[in-house]
Amino acid sequence: MKHWFSDLNAFRRDPLSFVVERGSSAAGPLLPLALGPRKVFLVIDPELVKPLLKAEEADLDKGRFVHKLRDVVGRSSLTVSGEEHRRRRGPVNAQLSRGHVEQLVPMMAAEIRRVAAQIVRHNPVQVDTVAAQLALKLVCIALFGHGVLSPQDEQALVMAVRSVEDDVADEMFRVLPLTPWASYARRRRRNLARRSMSVVVQHARKNANDASILKALERVGFDDEAIRDEVLTMLLAGHHTTGSAAAWLLYHLAVEPGLMDAVAAEALAITDAHGEIRPQSLKSAPLSLTVVREVLRLYPSIWWFSREVQRPVTIAGQRLSRGATLIVCPWQLHRDPRHWTEPHRFKLDRNYTSRAYLPFGAGPRACVGMGVAMMELQLLALELASAYQLSNVSVQPGPKPRAAVTLVPPQISMQFTIRDRAARRETAAEPELAVATTNQGGPP
Repeated sequence: MKHWFSDLNAFRRDPLSFVVERGSSAAGPLLPLALGPRKVFLVIDPELVKPLLKAEEADLDKGRFVHKLRDVVGRSSLTVSGEEHRRRRGPVNAQLSRGHVEQLVPMMAAEIRRVAAQIVRHNPVQVDTVAAQLALKLVCIALFGHGVLSPQDEQALVMAVRSVEDDVADEMFRVLPLTPWASYARRRRRNLARRSMSVVVQHARKNANDASILKALERVGFDDEAIRDEVLTMLLAGHHTTGSAAAWLLYHLAVEPGLMDAVAAEALAITDAHGEIRPQSLKSAPLSLTVVREVLRLYPSIWWFSREVQRPVTIAGQRLSRGATLIVCPWQLHRDPRHWTEPHRFKLDRNYTSRAYLPFGAGPRACVGMGVAMMELQLLALELASAYQLSNVSVQPGPKPRAAVTLVPPQISMQFTIRDRAARRETAAEPELAVATTNQGGPP
């Protein structure tokens, strides 16, 4: 007979396997999970996701699981609701619009090339480390402009994130309290990380240009604390989530036969006479865009998000009381064989308009940075494929990521080798893979 905690050990031991195994065999639209005294439901039916995320905040809102992130990022647009959420999100939406960010493509491409040139001198390369480094530099360009953070600032940010991410993930579904000494050690780590990140934000504010998000937040009247919390959220979310996806992007470019050459051919097709990718041509580069979409299907950086019932509601015929939590899990939905053929395989002929595809959430609360993230990942694929060959991957198939607040990629090493000019011309003459793998309307 099931009791309040009967699923807790299996969930904490391996949450990714747990949600896939339980979710893919569930019969109803909502699967009850026994994770503690409060009711928790895993959303199985993807048709429910958008209505849930568009629901009135008086019915469904960010609950206790999301609010636990306030200890790290404070009261940012990630952790607040209502009018305050809309006020915070407005200037960020404007600054991260596709048209605005496309102006940064030459700067981002140059940074990718610069970092890659340093990487190639230190083979073999640890993919997770390189991906995190590249993602952080790109998100800083998107938020502040070029060269705002020093290498020391970047390292401080990375170390601060690493020091608290497992603690936050552990607390999300913790039922029993920590021992006093473990609780003290956790608070101390969190306070040190938060102070370190605050210093980085101060440096960013000092050096950011007038067109940056920082200045936009200042112009609409945000105080120092609000700016700090908002920038911390964007730095941590943008760098950590994109870095995780970038690691898997490099892995699949390296191991999928012919893929690296096909993406290199596509890069050459949208490059101008000066060797620069034309920003307006990114939308007409379907192969690299599809590769990014498939990577995000297999490894959605935000692997779960939740809503908490604020007053009794009926969802999918089930009456839910106040305090019940609904968990939407892209990791599970993206691997459910009812929605995808061969869901664990990397395939480029899928239908990414499916309701079961939601690496950035859905509806009005979808990730504000999804356009920037897609562009950054697409640029990474095009720039690196056109200049390098990736080989000698240390682990095949790639091991499963670790479930923290985001998906943390495993340690995988590979060799970066510079393409010669003749090889680049040869790849430009063989774009068949690019043509054959861009069917966006086919089966999932």
